[in-house]
Amino acid sequence: MVTAEQLDLALLCDDEGNSVRITVLGPLPGVAGGLSAEIVVGTPFVAGRLDLSLWRSRLTSWAEALGRLEAGEDIAWLHVQRGPSLSIHLNGEHDCPEVVVEDVLDSMTAVRVPIDLPDDWIATQRGLLAAVLDAWDTHLSLE
Repeated sequence: MVTAEQLDLALLCDDEGNSVRITVLGPLPGVAGGLSAEIVVGTPFVAGRLDLSLWRSRLTSWAEALGRLEAGEDIAWLHVQRGPSLSIHLNGEHDCPEVVVEDVLDSMTAVRVPIDLPDDWIATQRGLLAAVLDAWDTHLSLE
């Protein structure tokens, strides 16, 4: 159940039961201006979740990543920072986009999730980002 504080930042899913979701959970405990979030992976084969910390700069880089995706480029989001990273390859091995979630530092694992995304998926992600920014704008720091 989603509360007023919990909002999806990203929701990538298809009719086959494959999904990668990033949900903002609320303020990051002990860190002014940060948000606590999680990446949740669900497929018929594998499921898991990872903690994620967000700041305004990470949300800005997500907006930039969406722009690159719209231009037809693959992206790697948070790839050079501590914590989990997310990559999207527009032409994956299964003739559909592939989302790669990596957690090199903590669990030393990665999962590739082929997701047959609808045509308007980037616009949907932009709408989710806008809702998160609207809800948390006064809380977010620039870090």
